[in-house]
Amino acid sequence: MWHNFNVPYTASRGPGRPPAAKAAETRERILRAAREVFSELGYDAATFQAIAIRADLTRPAINHYFASKGVLWAEVVEQTNATIVSEAIARAHEHTSLIERLSAFLTVATQAESDDRSAAAFLVTSVLESQRHPELINDEHDSLKNSRRFVSAAVSDAIERGELSADTDVTHLVEMLVAVVWGMGFYAGFVGDRSDLSAVVHKLELLLAGKLWNVAD
Repeated sequence: MWHNFNVPYTASRGPGRPPAAKAAETRERILRAAREVFSELGYDAATFQAIAIRADLTRPAINHYFASKGVLWAEVVEQTNATIVSEAIARAHEHTSLIERLSAFLTVATQAESDDRSAAAFLVTSVLESQRHPELINDEHDSLKNSRRFVSAAVSDAIERGELSADTDVTHLVEMLVAVVWGMGFYAGFVGDRSDLSAVVHKLELLLAGKLWNVAD
């Protein structure tokens, strides 16, 4: 068979996903693995090697996509805040009452991925690590700051609607509700059975509404 050597040879890529799709898939694998490892080991103990093993990739592959552990951490923080906290706040804004908003927020935040508790676990871990490593804080994607802002706005709206009295101690009520939200996050990420979370959130809703139990006179 004769070949025309004046025509440049172009290798056939063959069937399969294009490189861009594979790169996006690999990047997502790394982010998911990193989220799990950071949640389990914390920032200091987590290594690229451990993340590579969890993602079933080589360490150089991790370095190809992320230049440092700090860069990878920041990407996981941004992704988790966007997919969990921001989505929870958006869902909460579909409701009017304070209790309905808190319930909607918690439902999304604790059950965003029914087969994976690492999202809730990472949110809690990121708050703890920001106390140890202030340099890791990203104001735009600070899940604690964003959740506190959401709760504060929800409480203010409740006062304006007459749902709460005008003399409500807003500062301490907000902090109590923030403690509840993050306590539920800890429960969802590290303690509770995910199959029970929906019922637990519902019980909390009844408790806040004063309908959980009747105290005998």
